[in-house]
Amino acid sequence: MSGIRISSRYAKSLLDLCIEKGQLDVVLSDMKQIASVLDENRDLRVMLGSPVVKADKKIDILEAIFKGKLSEVTMAFMTLLTRKGRESYLEAVVKSFIAQVRIHQGITSAEVTSAVALDEAGRKSILESAVKLAGGKVELVEKTDASLIGGFVLKVGDNQIDTSVSSKIKSLRREFAENPYIPEF
Repeated sequence: MSGIRISSRYAKSLLDLCIEKGQLDVVLSDMKQIASVLDENRDLRVMLGSPVVKADKKIDILEAIFKGKLSEVTMAFMTLLTRKGRESYLEAVVKSFIAQVRIHQGITSAEVTSAVALDEAGRKSILESAVKLAGGKVELVEKTDASLIGGFVLKVGDNQIDTSVSSKIKSLRREFAENPYIPEF
């Protein structure tokens, strides 16, 4: 079975359990914390993927890192994942769970890339545009890219709004390359 299918199935099972127990917000917060720790700690990711380290040792390490910081449901889930030999998929399961929660809650992810960091007024304006495109709740992810020179690029699902200066310059270059001007003699 592929890693994507495995992570998706475990994430779906955890989502169903969280909904049943009414702990969706708590476990979502836990998953974001786990994602942050895994992103920052390469050694932990390597250890989880190592076939040399036994499952009991991996559980002890995970408990040492997360005990008291995560809910019982999340800790039990990580233990189950490790006992089933699927601990190497923890990072993929976490990402899949977060994505499935967004879908469950009807939240669309929107990505805005701007030349400089957005101010509050700009953020609010772009968020309003994203909500119109998505037709519902939107979670805005902000990025900066100085190569845009100015303006922004907003991606919501399959839709994209590009108001960047760099794209306008590229458009002008294409237009001038065609050179429709024919001199009259």
